Order: sequence, then C-alpha cells, then structure tokens
Amino acid sequence: MRALRRPLSASKIALTLLAGFALAACGSKHGGYPQGGVVPVTVVTLKSQPVTLTRELPGRTSAFLVADVRPQANGIVKDRLFVEGATVKSGQTLYQLDDAIYRAQYNNSVAALAKANATLESARLAAGRSAELIKIGAVSTQDNENAIAAFAQADADAAAAKAAVDSARVNLAYTKIASPISGRIGKSSVTPGALVVANQATALATVQQLDPIYVEVSQSSAEWLRLSSGIGSGRLKAGGAGTPVAITLEDGTRYAHDGRLQFADVTVDPGTGSFVVRVIVPNPENRLLPGMFVSARIDEGSLSAAVLAPQQGITRDAKGSATALVVGAEDKVELREVTASRTVGDQWLIEAGLKAGDRVIVEGLQKIRPGAVVKPTERGTEAAAPAPPAGAPSK
Repeated sequence: MRALRRPLSASKIALTLLAGFALAACGSKHGGYPQGGVVPVTVVTLKSQPVTLTRELPGRTSAFLVADVRPQANGIVKDRLFVEGATVKSGQTLYQLDDAIYRAQYNNSVAALAKANATLESARLAAGRSAELIKIGAVSTQDNENAIAAFAQADADAAAAKAAVDSARVNLAYTKIASPISGRIGKSSVTPGALVVANQATALATVQQLDPIYVEVSQSSAEWLRLSSGIGSGRLKAGGAGTPVAITLEDGTRYAHDGRLQFADVTVDPGTGSFVVRVIVPNPENRLLPGMFVSARIDEGSLSAAVLAPQQGITRDAKGSATALVVGAEDKVELREVTASRTVGDQWLIEAGLKAGDRVIVEGLQKIRPGAVVKPTERGTEAAAPAPPAGAPSK
C-alpha cells in the first residue's frame, strides 16, 4: 500500500509564503536586475565643437544725445512754442522772450553804423582831395596828414559800429530760444510770464535723442581677466567692437532690434569691481526710453574646439566638486573629477577632466558605482523598452 501524504501544517505553509515574499521583495529592490549582472545605462559620447561664449548682463538705457535748454538772454517768457513730449528739430524755436529792449538796442546800433559810415565817406573824400592838393602845394603837409588820420579814425569807428550791430543782432536772436539738437523734448519748467536769466542753473526743458539709444551694462573685472587669459593663450578668439548684442526687455520679451558693442570703459569702479560696457541700439519706434532696465546678451568670444557635457551627467560631491561617471575600457565605470566653467544652453562647458570621445553616463546613475561593468547605449538610439508581462505589478 502506498503511504498516504501527510498534509502540511499551517505553520509550514506560512513559512513557505514568507520566503516567497522575501525573494520577490529582494528582486524588486534591485530594480529587476540580478545582483552582479550587467546594468544597462545611457551615455552621451562627447565631441569637440565650436562654441560662442555669451554672457547675459543687466544694464540701463541712456539717451544718445542730451541737451538742456537754457536762456542766453534775460527776459520775460512771452510764448512757449512746443508741445511737451513731442519731437523737435535742431534749431526749432521753443520759447519766445519779450524782445522789445533787445530790438531797440539793435535799431540803435544800426543807426550808429549808418552815422559812422557817413562820417567815413566824408573823411575818405577829404583825404582824397588833400592828396591831390598836396601835389600842387595848395595845402600844408600837416593838413594832409590830419585828413589821412581822420579817414583812418572814421574807418575804425565804422568797424566798431558794425561790431555793435552784430552784437545787438546776436542778443536779439537769443530772445528766440531754439532747440540745440533734434529729439524728444520733456516737460517745461517755466510758463509764459516767467522771468528767466542768461545761463541760469535750472534748465527750461531737456531734449534727448533716442534713436539710436545707448545700453550701458556692467561686467566684472575678474571675468574680464579670465577672458583676457583665454585670448592671450590663443584658446579663445575675442569678439570686438561691432559684435551683435541681443536685448531683452524688463518683461522678458526679446527686443526687435539687435545692438552693436561700441566700447568698454578703461576704468574699473573700485566699489563694485566692474566696468561699463556700452552698446548702441537702434530705436526707431522709441520703445526704449532712458532709464529702463534691460539685459544684454553679449558675445564674449568663441572657442574652436570646446567640449560640452550634458548637465544630467555632471553631479556635485559633498565638497562641491563637479564629478562625472564615464564608461571606460571594458565597459567599466570610472569616476572623473571635472572642471565646468559655465553653462552653454543645457550643457556644461568642460575645462578639464573630460575630453572628446569620453562616454558620459546620463541615465542609470542610481544603479551603478565606480568599477561596475555596464552595458552602454548611446542616447537617442535606445531600443524600445519591452512591455511588462501580463499581470505584472506596475512600478
């Protein structure tokens, strides 16, 4: 007789189930990959490429030309001949002063000139007659010399009278206060009826030329020294005056017209350790106004063979040093300490620690450690992940 199987006890069934759960949990803990197996990772193979280095710098706009309108004659403002905020032309009359006194002085000078010219003509004729009479001895030598001297004095008096007329004409013209430049004029500080004096401290108005307009930004002198070192070593090709500059407005929108780098100041501000870089920007729509905050993206130079690494592949250790995991020989993981100077788009510019041809791991970093053997796949060529079996729990 075949022996009957003894049924399992309840305690043995429970132990069997617990062991199965433990195995399942162990498998899930290692992400479905067996311990000691080859872990698949995604890598990016670095390449050398030309890169233009740019820097976003804050700045403020300022007018291309600024001229304060001040009187050059004393008087009462008779009329204001412009609209505040409007565009004015160079030489356009802005204010008219009461010119009664200056016009009377001008007329008096004109009359004095006419009298001096008449005296000059009489002296000229007298000198001419004396010159003829002296030939026949009809006049004495002294009388002839007196006639010649009188003619010279009359000529000098006429010249002085003419200068007085010119001076009176200028003073009369100063009663029409004109715009020194073309541009937009601001508010007026005086109204008709106000008394103004020549060369007073307070300007009557200010005219500003806004097209083109300046954008002045500040650049760190320390950063300039780094750029100079790169240029001096030949690694970096410098950009110069005329380099295009992209402008971003306060609201984050891109300005329609690119500016041009004009010059960099030769003095460093000791308080901030920076110096001014000036950009000239077209402003045909007068959208930029003096005093606005903007940002300027300036091309600082170009690298002919730069190495860029994805930001996902660069991490920081506890000391703050930048590191990267690289797939080396025999597909083993290597830890590299790198020097990353700045970001270029979504990548780091690598100065040291990585070179063209290195395979930097960008995905699967949590499952590996230095020395582990991995199965690298270039990003962008990964095979589609297999579908999970039916009934498998979702992760």
